[in-house]
Amino acid sequence: MGASKNIHQGLMATVAANVKNRRLRLGLSQEELADKCGYHRTYIGSIERGERNVTVSTIEAVAVALECAPDALLRDDA
Repeated sequence: MGASKNIHQGLMATVAANVKNRRLRLGLSQEELADKCGYHRTYIGSIERGERNVTVSTIEAVAVALECAPDALLRDDA
């Protein structure tokens, strides 16, 4: 169970970093991104801090707002 938790936390951190990096590259504030995808600004902030276990539909909505494919938010290209 410990390894599964670490993988989960790693993926949450990857999504968090990818959302924040793409948002900044587009020059969007958290509030602007939230408006584009229909979520509250504080929810976007919690995604970017890795505090949210987001659903597939949330990843899709955020990806559309960030003008990228949903799988791009899941990849750890570092």
